[in-house]
Amino acid sequence: MDNQTNNNNKSLVDTAQDTQSDTVSASETTATESAKSTKSTKSTKPSPFPKRLIILMLVYILTSVSGLISIGTLAEQSALFCVLTLMMVVAILGRQKAALYLLRAYAVVQLALFSFLPIIMYDPDNLVAGPTTFEIGQYHLIMSDWIIFTVLIALGVWQVWVGFSGKVASCFNRKVNMNIIS
Repeated sequence: MDNQTNNNNKSLVDTAQDTQSDTVSASETTATESAKSTKSTKSTKPSPFPKRLIILMLVYILTSVSGLISIGTLAEQSALFCVLTLMMVVAILGRQKAALYLLRAYAVVQLALFSFLPIIMYDPDNLVAGPTTFEIGQYHLIMSDWIIFTVLIALGVWQVWVGFSGKVASCFNRKVNMNIIS
């Protein structure tokens, strides 16, 4: 009988230790799961837009809106480009992967056009005599062409830099598909 009592006591002690270890492992599992969930909530939180991207979006919005306001003096294709640019800004705000690709393509095409602009403008058939003048309100600015071309090419290089920088690429959600509407 003494043997049987010792066996019962051992089994009770083993059961108590098993329950205690199960409780500890359950609390450890809960702690690791909560740590993982806090990490996952931190990783799912979208990173804020870089300041350079915000400035570029503001430039796109201002140029598009000014292009749409002066639509009576411009060609219809320019209105389509203004609307396309505004749609691209909306897609960028939605952090779409397609918007990142469109931003990069848009910047590269603009840089290419700005780079070829001096060649196009100095074609003998298109050559306009006299300096370029700008009228901004009551101010009349007279600028040489090389200053205008330099500013436009610098703007194009800056757009490409913003589009291909790592901070800008990291703020877009890579898991979202190419559908802009979703």
